[in-house]
Amino acid sequence: MGKKLRLFYAAAGFLLLIMFPKIAVAAEGTALAVNAGDTAWVLMSAALVFLMTPGLAFFYGGLVRKKNILSVLMQCFMLAALITLQWVIFGYSLSFGPDVKGVIGDLRWLGLYGVGVLPYPEYSATIPHQLFMIFQAMFAIITPGLILGAFAERLKFSSFCVFSLLWATFVYDPVCHWVWGVGGFLRNLGALDFAGGTVVHINAGVAALVAALILGKRKGYPDHMSPPHNLPFAVLGAGLLWFGWFGFNGGSSLAANGIGVSALVATHVAAAAAGLTWAFLDWKFSSRPTMLGMITGAVSGLVAITPASGFVSAVDSIWIGIGVSLICYFFVTVVKVKLGYDDSLDAFGVHGVGGIWGALATGLWANKEINAAGNNGLFYGNPGLFLVQLKAVLVTIVYSFVVSFVLFKLVDLLMGLRVSEDEERIGLDLTQHRESGYTILD
Repeated sequence: MGKKLRLFYAAAGFLLLIMFPKIAVAAEGTALAVNAGDTAWVLMSAALVFLMTPGLAFFYGGLVRKKNILSVLMQCFMLAALITLQWVIFGYSLSFGPDVKGVIGDLRWLGLYGVGVLPYPEYSATIPHQLFMIFQAMFAIITPGLILGAFAERLKFSSFCVFSLLWATFVYDPVCHWVWGVGGFLRNLGALDFAGGTVVHINAGVAALVAALILGKRKGYPDHMSPPHNLPFAVLGAGLLWFGWFGFNGGSSLAANGIGVSALVATHVAAAAAGLTWAFLDWKFSSRPTMLGMITGAVSGLVAITPASGFVSAVDSIWIGIGVSLICYFFVTVVKVKLGYDDSLDAFGVHGVGGIWGALATGLWANKEINAAGNNGLFYGNPGLFLVQLKAVLVTIVYSFVVSFVLFKLVDLLMGLRVSEDEERIGLDLTQHRESGYTILD
């Protein structure tokens, strides 16, 4: 049996080499040395970014009604499993594999073939290629998780799984390649996105808007909706997100260096400025500062600084944080109310709108003195970067909206999207999972 298995693997390897003759070039063979400090930092950063998915689960879970908390937790943990396998099998190769006409990666790294523990100069010059892969996997996991904030409490779990897999493949992976992949057309255009303003937040935020429009409002929205059932859970989730974001942005330097430090500092400062601004806005317009407003503002600041973090100074990040709270507060309290759609947890209002501001703000405050590999923005003498950022934002919005719409409609046609009225009334915890988040004792 062992001999037959060895012959099978040898034949499979021979076929792969015939099918993909350049695969040996794309594999890990390189003379670059692994840097221990860089490797340790990115290892830690990958773990921090993974922590953001349970953090998102608690953040969203605390904001829904108690009959739906487990459904939110289950959706987040399902993504951690489902998207990991998608990424390993083909998602990473589509996102970062050798370029095909600036649009997508090819499948030479199918099943991580050739993605080993030596550096790969185009992405990971001082860390193992496989470490870069798993660090990026954590971004791929959390991005579709952001969308669930728009359809919380009313989407069938089976439909959620199918849509998430399709969306990761046909929306996330191509946009990731456009922006971050070598040869990607937005990267070649000069668009800057240090850690995921367009790839993660605009991409997911626009898909969230599509979800809210297609699924329609929750029963009783907005007049008979309950407040967040467990605000301390949401605060815990926000704290975990803030903590994990240090790896999300700081780790995107891919090195234990000054750019990583600058990105981490800018991340923290922007979140602080945004949280403080939102609290003051609550105080001004609702007579009291609220805990929900504080954590919403902090998260919006983290969203906005994501594309800019490795390119802007700490002082300039304050303006980015203040700006995002002003914009997002107005959007979720005025614009969304006037338009009347039900974005359950403001996934578009915070991630979509905040990501758009962050990407454009990068075109305003980017500074080559912070990162020589970046560019100067409008306020540092280069208005051209702002126009490039605007193009990248518009391309991402249009692509994500159109393809997300098609995918939602396809899943709806094949298996239906929304739970029944009775299931929604009872709650998704019991109807989708036969579990309850809370036990009432006599």
